[in-house]
Amino acid sequence: MKLKTALLGALACASFSTTAFAERGSDGNVSIIYWQAPSILNPFLSGGTKDVEASSLIIEPLARYNQDGEMVPFLAAEIPTVENGGVSADLTSITWKISPGLKWSDGSDFTANDVKFTADYCMHPEGGCAQLTKFNGVTNIDVVDDLTLTVTFDKPTPFPYGPFVGGESPIIQKAQFENCMGAKAPECTEANFGPIGTGPFVVTDFRPNDVIQMVANENYRDPAKPAFASLTFKGGGDATAAGRAVMETGEYDYAWNLQLAPEIIAQMEQAGKGTPVAGFGPLVERIMLNQTDPSSSLDAETRSTAKAKHPYLTDPAVYKALSLAIDRPLLVEIGYGKAGRVTCNWVPAPAAFNSDKLSCDKQDIAAANAMLDAAGYIDTNGDGVRETPSGVPMSMVYQTSTNAVRQDFQALVKQWWSEIGVEVELRNISSSVFFGGDPGSPDTFQKFYADVQMYANTFNGTDPQTYLGNLLCDKAPRPETQWQGENISRWCDPEYDALHAQLSQTAGIEQRAEIGRKLNDMAIEGGAMIPLVHRGRLSAHANSLGGVILNVWDSELWNVADWHRVK
Repeated sequence: MKLKTALLGALACASFSTTAFAERGSDGNVSIIYWQAPSILNPFLSGGTKDVEASSLIIEPLARYNQDGEMVPFLAAEIPTVENGGVSADLTSITWKISPGLKWSDGSDFTANDVKFTADYCMHPEGGCAQLTKFNGVTNIDVVDDLTLTVTFDKPTPFPYGPFVGGESPIIQKAQFENCMGAKAPECTEANFGPIGTGPFVVTDFRPNDVIQMVANENYRDPAKPAFASLTFKGGGDATAAGRAVMETGEYDYAWNLQLAPEIIAQMEQAGKGTPVAGFGPLVERIMLNQTDPSSSLDAETRSTAKAKHPYLTDPAVYKALSLAIDRPLLVEIGYGKAGRVTCNWVPAPAAFNSDKLSCDKQDIAAANAMLDAAGYIDTNGDGVRETPSGVPMSMVYQTSTNAVRQDFQALVKQWWSEIGVEVELRNISSSVFFGGDPGSPDTFQKFYADVQMYANTFNGTDPQTYLGNLLCDKAPRPETQWQGENISRWCDPEYDALHAQLSQTAGIEQRAEIGRKLNDMAIEGGAMIPLVHRGRLSAHANSLGGVILNVWDSELWNVADWHRVK
């Protein structure tokens, strides 16, 4: 199997040149397929990667990360630093200067007022913002003039690039969303399905969990881009069909996140119509452990909230035994091959943040059983299922999104856990629903109406401060946040919160990395999750599609304005 990184490829770099373009829209239509279908185009109302990526075609941040993890300006004129005066000497504020002449797709001026509004929208006390962690510590945003604004923090902040940086923190238009604040945010369907943006494409039709039709943004800042006049974004199906649609049938130009066994990728590539591209970032497949009681006998105010503690998953003996029973090398082999690595960590990359303290590469069923025996979890009635010391059967619901690799993982983990006396009911949910963020749905990963659930996610950039902040106590999804929030396990440790606050005030990569590793270890040893596989991002593009540069540090569609048809 040939897995092109595209990060070092001279051809990819050459195709990135603007000289490849004749004029905007000259290359017809480009078609993209994501087997996890977008359900909304507002990343502030969804933590799902597929929604963030689809949105990035339309709405953009002030800055983002390139294929090498370097921060680069997008809507900003430059990256603010202490050296250029953009970050204050005491590290309590950052001043962004916006590139002049930017227009929204409706032709109106893009100004600093839109940027400030975006922060106000996400930080509204009555709202539920999925990206609220990006605004940790922000106390004030001052509009200096139409092209300048200053963000002030409550204390020295050596890494002030949480707000407005990366695909998860784009700018939305004030005029479109100003009547959608707080609890009204989910009700603004027209805006959430068709945001006005500064990106290369404009939505013409959005069918949730199905197809998005777009056309080139006539007010895009580069008059020669995008090369494509229109874009079709197909969602749904499965990873196998998506891979075949690019590499075998040639029906689509780009397929995202081909979570398939390596031999299947190799077979598809032999058809000669498409090329897989891969690279390792911080993406980790993990099992999240619910710290709260998901029982359907409880009401919404109690179920899966801190008001009801899980009957046994908060016990170190239990979650360590569950982890010990898993054969991670086998999962890597059957699920990802060279595109996967065993990991015990939540943050395996960048390398400086990858802890070497934890060990999990060897399965030990006997040791797991002994651990549960010693903790008093015994099968008292001989039915093969242990009970807690208080008599609660260890019967769990294990859910994930519908995907062949994930269902293989579920089947294996269920078998291994049965060997240590834990009964498992498997549930798989359409990815469009599971990652959709609909506050009315009982099946989202934010609701977490199960004991354990499996998925993967990642973060933008090469500094995991904001990502590590997802486990802060106040970031748990709950009814009053409209079930938005990134602390999916509802795990809470005041010592973790205090150490994260220390990270937010620490300068120097060595010191930051040391704290980051400690936070990672606290989360794993404290039972927030069980990491399984450090996954490489694996996607595919048609051989006729030029300009694709895989980016593992931001949205994969980060440079879609530079895509073009190879003649």
